[in-house]
Formats: sequence, C-alpha cells, structure tokens
Amino acid sequence: MEEKQKDIFASANMKEKTNKNMRKDNTRRKTSYRRNYKKTNSVKREKSILDFNFKKSNLKIIALGGLDEIGKNITVFEYEDEIILVDCGLEFPEDDMLGVDLVIPDVTYLVKNKEKIKGLFITHGHEDHIGSIPYVLNQINMPIYATRLTAKLIEHKLEEHHLLSSTKMNIIEQGQIVDVGKMKVEFIRSSHSIPDSVMFAIHTPAGTVIHTGDFKIDYTPIDGQMMDLGRLAELGRQGVLALLSDSTNAERKGFTMSEKSVGPVFDRLFEGCKKRIVVATFASNVHRVQQIVNSAVKYNRKIAVSGRSMMNMIDSARDLNYIDAPDNLFIDIDLIKNYREDELVIITTGSQGETMSALTRMANGEHKKVTLTGNDLVIISANPIPGNEKAVSKVIDKLLKLGTEVVYSALADVHVSGHACQEEQKLIMALTKPKYFIPVHGEYRQLIAHRDTAIEMGIPKENIFISNNGREIELNENEGKLAGTVPSGRVMVDGLGVGDVGNVVLRDRQHLSQDGLIVIVMTMDKAGEIVSGPDVISRGFVYVRESENLMEQVKGFIRDEIRELESNHVTDWSTIKSTLKDDVRDFVFDKTKRNPMILPILMEL
Repeated sequence: MEEKQKDIFASANMKEKTNKNMRKDNTRRKTSYRRNYKKTNSVKREKSILDFNFKKSNLKIIALGGLDEIGKNITVFEYEDEIILVDCGLEFPEDDMLGVDLVIPDVTYLVKNKEKIKGLFITHGHEDHIGSIPYVLNQINMPIYATRLTAKLIEHKLEEHHLLSSTKMNIIEQGQIVDVGKMKVEFIRSSHSIPDSVMFAIHTPAGTVIHTGDFKIDYTPIDGQMMDLGRLAELGRQGVLALLSDSTNAERKGFTMSEKSVGPVFDRLFEGCKKRIVVATFASNVHRVQQIVNSAVKYNRKIAVSGRSMMNMIDSARDLNYIDAPDNLFIDIDLIKNYREDELVIITTGSQGETMSALTRMANGEHKKVTLTGNDLVIISANPIPGNEKAVSKVIDKLLKLGTEVVYSALADVHVSGHACQEEQKLIMALTKPKYFIPVHGEYRQLIAHRDTAIEMGIPKENIFISNNGREIELNENEGKLAGTVPSGRVMVDGLGVGDVGNVVLRDRQHLSQDGLIVIVMTMDKAGEIVSGPDVISRGFVYVRESENLMEQVKGFIRDEIRELESNHVTDWSTIKSTLKDDVRDFVFDKTKRNPMILPILMEL
C-alpha cells in the first residue's frame, strides 16, 4: 500500500513538473512570436515606406503614327525625363490629296520635348519606317541608331537633304544593347523582306517592352539569318511587360510562305524563255532581287536596272555584300541594245502602278531607254498595296495592249508577303509571354483581328490596348491604362513646302478639280462705278468659245449687281467682293447646275 502511494505521489509530481515545463515553453513561444511579429511588421512597415519613397514611374507609350493606317510609323517610349523613338516613316498620299507628294507625322509633341529625346532607333529600311527622318531632323537634332543596310539607306536620304554631316549615325550590330540612360535598347535579329531587320527589347525600370517592327518567321531565309527566337524565349522567361506586334496580316490564318519559295517560280519562267524579261518589284526587297540574280546567272542573262530607288538599293546592298552576284552581271541600261532579248533581264520599279515609275512609263511608251513589245515578258513580283489595285490593273491592261506577256500574282506565285500571319503572331506571343499586348502597324480591322488572336492565346482582354495615334498608354508591373492625348496627325509635303498644304488648300484643290474656276476681273473708281470690264475668264468650267452667250450673260449680271450695290451706297470693297462672289455663284448654278469656284479681282482706279 505504501509503495502504491509513493508511485501515485511520484506520478503527480512528474505530471506537475511536465505541466510547469509546458507552461514555460508556451511562455517562451509566445514571447518569441510577439518579438518576431514586431520585427516582421517593422520590416514590412520599413519595406512599405521604402516602396512608397522609391515607387517606379509609369512607362508611357505613344504612337504618333502607324495605328489605324499602314505607314507613317513612329512610336514614343517615355520614362520620366527621357524619350526614345522607334521608327520615323512616311505615308503615300491618298487619291483625294491632290498635288501632295508625301504625308509625314505631326511631331509637335517631340519638338516641345526635344531636350528629353535620347535617340531614334530604326527597325528596318522601308519608307514607311525611315521616310520622314529628314523632315523630322530639320526640327529635332538627335542621334540615329540602325543596322548597316538601314543606316546606308538613311544616309542616302540625309545626303539629298544636306543633313548627313550634322547627324550622328550609329551603326549597331544585331545582338548589341544600346544604353541611353534609364532605358536600354537591345537589337534582336528578325526576318522581313529586307536584310538587317531587327526587333527591339526596350529595357526600362518599369519592365521590358518588345517592339517587333515588321516581321515574318522564315525558317529558310535567303541570307541564312534566322530570327533570334531563342533570345525572345529567354526574355519571355525573364518577364516581358508589353509586346507591340506587327498587325499587317493579322486577318490571315496559317503561316506566310518563305521567301525562298519564289525562286523556283522564277526558274520556271526563265527556263526556255526566248523573250526579254522585265521584273518589277519593290526596290527595297533585296532578297527578291537576289533570287532574280540567281535565275539570271543560271540562264546566262545580263541584268540592267531601271528606277533611281532600285539603283540606290542595289548599289547599297552590293557595297555591303548583301547581294551575291558576279562582277560582270550588271550592265548599264544604255547598253541593252547590244544584247539579244533572250540575253537580258531588266529589274525595275513600278510594281504598285505609281504614275512616274519606270514600269508605268514603259507601259505608256514614255520610257527613254526601254520600249516594250511582244518580245517582252513582264513579271510583276508584288501584290498591290490596299488602295493601289486600280493603278496596278491599269498598268497591266496597258502592257497587254502592247502585246507584252504579263505574269502577276493572280497567275503565278511570284510574290510572298514580308509580314507574319496568325500562326507566326501566336508563336511570338507564346515565346515572349507578355503581360500587356498592343497591336500596331495596321488598319483598325487588322488591329482588332490581332487582338482576337491575343485573347485566343490567353492574354486577358483588359490587358490588350487598341490605341489611336496620339493616345498615351501608361504601364507598370501592376497596372496598364489609357491616359491622355498628345498632338498627332498628318503633315503634307508638297514640293519644298512642308505643312503649308492643309485641309483648306486640299478642299480648294478638290473644288477646282471637280467644278473649275471663273475669274472676274474689273476696274472700279472710288464712287463704285465700273471703269473697265468686267472680264470673265474660266478654266475647267466650260470651253469659252462654245459658251460665249453664257459668258455674256454673266457679264450682264455682274453689271446689274454693281449698279444695285451703287444705288444702295455700298462702297466697301470686301462687301462688294463677297456679295459678287455669292450672287454670281447662284446665277451660274441656276444656268448650268454647276458650282465652279468664283474668284473676283477688283482693281481701284
């Protein structure tokens, strides 16, 4: 019994000791938890204060051209007090822009912020990406960064505008990174219809943005230089804030054919052909020219070149060894009369039916060096750019009327696009894994089609921005939003005049082109009486000799109007001119149902 009691007491003591130790452990744990909680929250508060003090600024992306249109590409990347520009292109005038030579972007915003601009970065050497450079450099002096061929083409333009010596041109190799301050621009090898094309990875404190420029994924490129898909994948693993991607072919399913597929088609057309061969293509398509060269060498033909832009491009490409051709292959176009038809190829501009291009002049029988006959085969190795279909059709019709054999894309696969279709666009998205997506370089329907592809690839709809020229997009790692707007639009170039042709001038030109002009000339004294005239001169309205009766009626009406104004004591010249203008317009419309421009010229004796 005593032994049993001892065991019970020992057990009770052990239990009390265990409970005491457990209470001590709990106390220690609670103390440690409180200490760690205070420390953790102190760190969190400190981190929150640091985050507040060093919060990163938003990256602004502003397209000044290239959205809701094809051409005039220029994009602003702005971080705090620094700006870099990507591309600086032009647009060719529309049919209603009478007399206008070129259309360039409005760069008012850049002129206002020119002290922030660190450089202009060019993706490739096409006109819709480099054509506006001389006009912008006249307002903003900034360094240019481009690959070798692109730089060579820009230098030709700067030389024509006497800007070469005052512009800092930096030649950058694919794979290099240019540090311009808070932003760094990485040149990534791409594929397009012109050599030395690049994409840009723009590294900013807010994140990395990829701008594709124009591209296609060509697994068998003519020059063997495949797009650097590995680097795009690496950037995707590291994290891409936003992707700006070419939308030109966003409506087309599948893949774009390789440029190499055109070569066998040329071979089939050259083989056994006894005619002189004339090939029209884009001057900038060096890879296409290389395939024409390959066929010419294979079938023992010499090559002559027609068109200034084509000559400049081929000379530049050969200087850089981007065209592989025997030294004696190219001949001066003046020497073509020394060769038989089956010994010649002529490479020319004019694949878009441009009015003054070499092919159009050949079709019109106006070319000084080349006269086309039934002994010629013309290959138009290009698709019409939207809006040019009518002009191209007219040229084809004129060529056929000359008896010339014509081959174009509807008859043979003599052209492939330089832009990516949907499956290639998907691959770029899959590799880069962007948080935000911005379709660029396309008309509105193409931007929408590209957005739909991005949604299909899993990019949230709220992270996709279909913007407008001049609209600011602000991005950081936490949010993206459409913000304010900056000045943007079209500036028209007419001869040496830049911006002096506006909507009012275009409206007058359209009025004159559609309805003609009536000029009223007369001399009046201070009392408001007619001393000499009125003389009525018309241009583009009616043929005066056949409408003498109408002109006499107009003169009689003017005399009656002046007498009525005189009787009402109206002597103010501006009132007389405006009244005469309105009343004569109404009189002529009643008589002819036409609405010519009325221009009164009053002289005081």
